[in-house]
Amino acid sequence: MSAPLSPFSDLSSLATGLARRDFSAVELAQWTLDRLAADQTNSVLALRPEATLRQANAAQQRLDAMRPEAAQRETPGFSLLGLPIAHKDIFVTRDWPTTAASKILQGYVSPFDATVVQRLAAAGMVCAGKLNCDEFAMGSGNTHSAFGPVKNPWDPLAVPGGSSGGSAAAVAAGHIPAATGTDTGGSIRQPSAMCGLTGIKPTYGRASRWGMIAYASSLDQAGPIARTALDCAVLLAAMCGFDPKDSTSLQLDEENFAAEINQPLKGAPISTPLSGLRVGMPKEFFADGLSAEVRSAVEQALTEFKRLGATLCEVSLPRTALSIPAYYVIAPAEASSNLSRFDGVRYGHRAAAPSDLLDLYCRSRAEGFGAEVKRRILIGTFVLSHGYYDAYYIQAQRVRRLVAQDFDAAFEGCDLIAGPVAPTVAWNIDQATSNPLQEYLADIYTLGVNLAGLPALSMPVGFGSGTGRPRPIGMQLIAPRLNESLLLRAAHQFQSATDWHQKMPEQPGATQ
Repeated sequence: MSAPLSPFSDLSSLATGLARRDFSAVELAQWTLDRLAADQTNSVLALRPEATLRQANAAQQRLDAMRPEAAQRETPGFSLLGLPIAHKDIFVTRDWPTTAASKILQGYVSPFDATVVQRLAAAGMVCAGKLNCDEFAMGSGNTHSAFGPVKNPWDPLAVPGGSSGGSAAAVAAGHIPAATGTDTGGSIRQPSAMCGLTGIKPTYGRASRWGMIAYASSLDQAGPIARTALDCAVLLAAMCGFDPKDSTSLQLDEENFAAEINQPLKGAPISTPLSGLRVGMPKEFFADGLSAEVRSAVEQALTEFKRLGATLCEVSLPRTALSIPAYYVIAPAEASSNLSRFDGVRYGHRAAAPSDLLDLYCRSRAEGFGAEVKRRILIGTFVLSHGYYDAYYIQAQRVRRLVAQDFDAAFEGCDLIAGPVAPTVAWNIDQATSNPLQEYLADIYTLGVNLAGLPALSMPVGFGSGTGRPRPIGMQLIAPRLNESLLLRAAHQFQSATDWHQKMPEQPGATQ
């Protein structure tokens, strides 16, 4: 190895190092495995060093067969060949344990890859591990895992955000340059914000849900978590594409999200690359309930957007508050249906010595599911039951349509919508389970995006206070459907002018 590896390198710089032969894919994979094995955040659920090194060796053989100047042409932006990635344990991965962080799937080894996993492997990425999350992706703090809560690398007393908290913590701690996540109500954006990272949830249907263990099928969507918008752009292009195995997959031409990411918007001068961009600030996102430190950080970031040429305007999303009850009716209803398949018969946890089939079902599910999953199954079963379906579920679907219409109306006056990701910085782990309703309320700025099926991105814009340690703050950018390229370009221009995305935590397990 001719050049040392940094725990906080982004994918782009690692790709350059591989192309220059500063280190090999095998050396990079071994270094990553060593970092993951020494993790102190509880973000890692499974490692298979032999499989990882086998993939890395195959990638290095492909790199060796390429001319150095061609090594970066395989993927738009930069090549993913030989770069490590870790997957949220919601994505089934061939010959790897996949648990969805639940006891009910403990011991399950998948015979096939999720489409997202397969597409990233086809791009040459090396699977380094499976990462912790809230059980079945149900949570906002990653405290609902059967394998224990994940700690935030910036402050081990704080949650990393959820449900993709293991993915965000592993990247923020410098163990891995990028990870996959899923977003049903904010589960990519919130942990990205709370761990000082960049994460994007694409338009519903962009990324295949095949092999992604379902929570709420009309809301779930896969996306990447990484250090920069450029890294997310290249990852997203590799992850997305039409999949006939997913009935909700959109039939679109595959898009190069990194193609023009470095270019100013059309007609904009280099000095003000965002000239002509109209950024809407929903008044409901800056109302009571937003902490002063989050408000200040987001407003300062928007001032930088103005300096880069963007125009700010006020917009309204009047049904923002209604997105919480609508989501927490629709998502549990879908969860109660999706999770009915986990019955102790075909795979996963099975109760010992059942007296009959009903006893097997009841005890297997009672023993296998955690408290938060049981809570949401019960809520979902209730709202779908006879006599309550019309009063709750149908009404929630009507509200969902109204929330989507609010976004459509807002986008008539702006190109992007900007605001906070969460009302506060990350809260303490020991506060997380005392009040479930408080955790649900933390999703107020993210749920509407999923109800409307829109793309949205989180990026770091500052820090708030914690227990003597800084806790990151993220800003959310929301775009009209299928407008991921604009999201990523705006975020990249902001990151080219600022250094929030380059900040690193200082703690054991995350030191250079």
